[in-house]
This record gives sequence, structure tokens and C-alpha cells, in this order.
Amino acid sequence: MPRLRTRLAGALLSVLALTLTLTGCGGSDTSAATASSKVTAAANRVEPLTDTPDPQLPVTVSSADGKKVTVREARRIVPLSGSLSEIVFTLGLGDRVVARDITATFQQAAKLPLVTRNHDVSAESVLSLKPDLVLAEKTTGPSEAMGQIRAAGVPVLVVDPAQGLADVGPRIQAVADALGVPAAGKELTKRSEDRIAAVRKAIPAHKEKPRVAFLYLRGSASVYLIGGKGSGATSLLEAAGAVDAGAESGLEQDFTAITTEALAKAAPDAILVMTKGLESVGGTDGLVKIPGVAQTPAGMNRRVVSIEDGVLLNYGPRTDQVLESLVDQLYGGGDE
Repeated sequence: MPRLRTRLAGALLSVLALTLTLTGCGGSDTSAATASSKVTAAANRVEPLTDTPDPQLPVTVSSADGKKVTVREARRIVPLSGSLSEIVFTLGLGDRVVARDITATFQQAAKLPLVTRNHDVSAESVLSLKPDLVLAEKTTGPSEAMGQIRAAGVPVLVVDPAQGLADVGPRIQAVADALGVPAAGKELTKRSEDRIAAVRKAIPAHKEKPRVAFLYLRGSASVYLIGGKGSGATSLLEAAGAVDAGAESGLEQDFTAITTEALAKAAPDAILVMTKGLESVGGTDGLVKIPGVAQTPAGMNRRVVSIEDGVLLNYGPRTDQVLESLVDQLYGGGDE
């Protein structure tokens, strides 16, 4: 999730500079994490369209970096984010993808070679695969690597970042247009939006909107952050009939170091985390040991919603599954 990585960068630097003394288990207790969360079984796979589209190329499309990009072939595609990989595969063109970014965690992409080191793009790795199209986010980097790829004459399409549910359709269509399959893009957009709408319609009736705090956790690095405005979770939480507790409590930054005061002000009824983040602090048992968590309504009731890292904030073809999992864990199928 390049967008999330960029938003976290500034917050992480601040956290490290302050030398936080927050406690939390650095190890991983996967059994504890598994017991505390329910993850959609289909979360590790994408569902391609029934009919495989036939790309009509060449096409010239507008890139989010202000450039015009002409795509003449799309037989060797390198998407540089898990979200963009997901879109290509779901459009039915996964057999044309020759590499993956570290955030492409779904099963169909698992055996593809990695072209990122940690979260940085390796220009040499990308170019060695002789791609005829590279798909990137605005946050994909480093810029030197992207410059090398462009200098080699490879078309690079930059896609606007995902901020919320409203971006699902535009991102799908941007990729579909660049691949010469605009009709498939419209079909996938409709399918995705219809499925999201169906999940929203089925949300159990509840008297009050639960307050949910999005926490970014990496216990091994002693990184504990709470999401505020712009974290990317607000749209998803609102669609689930909840309130983004961090944003609503006045946290202006995308991510802020967790403090007892910040958690008390947010007063979440539930906590939303990424699955690996929860594992990294030792599951729910470790989560409630982070200062301030146990004193919140969420901590006292051990009410934790855990969703797989590689799909939570993608805002793409699997967002209906994310929303369904969020709703299921948040309400448990009953009324409040």
C-alpha cells in the first residue's frame, strides 16, 4: 500500500525521534492473533471477470503525474502496488503480469518475482523482465528508480491514490483504459460497486454508531500509531455505519503516536488493525498491554477487528469483502 506507506513515513520519523517508551510485545503469537480475529476466507484470492477481455491497443491515456502515456503493447505488465496488481488480475489479464510488488499478497500473484526491496522499487529488477507497461502509484519510488525505468523507454502509467470508496471505480477504469479494455473496466466497476452497495444494505440495525479507532502496529519496531484525518480508514468505517474515532476526536495528522491521552479522547468502542500488526504485538493479549488501550471501551471489551494487510485499504475489486468482514466482526450479525 504505497499511499499508506507515504502517510506513515512522517509519523514514523516523529515516533522514532521521540524515542517512544510504549510497551508491547515484539514477538509474534499467531495463535493469539488468530483467536482474536476473523478474516474473510477469500481475502487471499481475487475473482477475475468471467470473460477474458481482448486488449485493443495502442491507446494514449492521461497519467496522474500530468503526462500522456501511449501504450502499444500490454503483454508484459509490471504493477508496482498490490492494489494495481489486484485490478489487472481481476480484469482477467493476470497472465500478462510478469512481476509483483511486495504488497501483492493474493494467491494468484504469489509465485511472481519480486521487484521491490523492502518497499523500494528496483529499477534493475523491473527492466530485467522487459516490461512493455509499468503501472505505478503517485507514491511509488524512489524517484531515481522510476526515472531509470522511464529513461529505458518503458511506458509508466501513474494512477491517482486511493482515498476512499469513491475511488474504487476511477482506479479500475484508469487501469482498464490503459490496458485497452475499457468495457471490462466498466463491467468490473459496476460489479464492485454493486457488491459494496449490497454489503452496506445488509448492515445490521444498530442504535448508535460505534466509535472505531484504526491503529497501525509494528511491535518488532515498537511502532504504535493511531489514525486521524486522511489515514485512509475513514471512508471504510463510515460505510460500515461507524465513526472514525481518531479523526472525530480531532487528530489532524494522518497518523499520530499512540498516547494514553489520545486514546482516552478517541474513546473507541472497537479497534481496527491489520492482521500482521496484531500478530506483531502478540494478539489481543499484547494489544491491551499498550498504554491506554486497556482503559478504552474497546480494550475493556477486547473488541478488535482484524483485516489482512494486503487488502484493507486497497479500495479496489475486493473492497466489498473488506467491508463485509469489517461489518461481520463489528456487529457479529446482531443488533446493538
